[in-house]
Amino acid sequence: MSQQIKRVWNMVTTIFVVLIVLLAILLVGVRLVGIKPYTVLSGSMEPTYHVGSLIYVKEVDPLTLQEGDPVTFMLNENTVATHRIIERIPDETDPTVVRFRTQGDNNDTPDGELLHCKNVIGKPLFTIPYLGYLANYIQNPPGRFVALGACVLLLLAVIFSGSDKKTAPKEETTQNGEG
Repeated sequence: MSQQIKRVWNMVTTIFVVLIVLLAILLVGVRLVGIKPYTVLSGSMEPTYHVGSLIYVKEVDPLTLQEGDPVTFMLNENTVATHRIIERIPDETDPTVVRFRTQGDNNDTPDGELLHCKNVIGKPLFTIPYLGYLANYIQNPPGRFVALGACVLLLLAVIFSGSDKKTAPKEETTQNGEG
């Protein structure tokens, strides 16, 4: 290969490695600091959170949540939702329990059931548009296999692109007065 092609190849592989590392941090690494990513699957919170966005949620004490706060919660065993708190309803008998009336920003009516504080996952911190589509694709076959295959191919490309470097001949040096 010519030197120019090698330089371009090295630059391309470096960019791909950086992108894969960044993607790994955004999808998995954030969990190390207690942030959970979720994919926005419905338009109930448009325009605040767009469909296909990846939303990053940090655990919070439910008792600190107020009206107007967005909140991510377990809607049922299999469904996570993010809606806005429109009313905070303290329990009359137990001060450690609070319920919330929630509503999607793009919905005309409040959610049918009150949200119990034990179902609160956390509060959204930020969102990255369109990254949720990629996250969903990677988390399910065949996307998982495509992502793993791409990582293996990139790793092999990086390994083999570095293996054809020629080592410079060693120069022998002598110290003053030696041979």
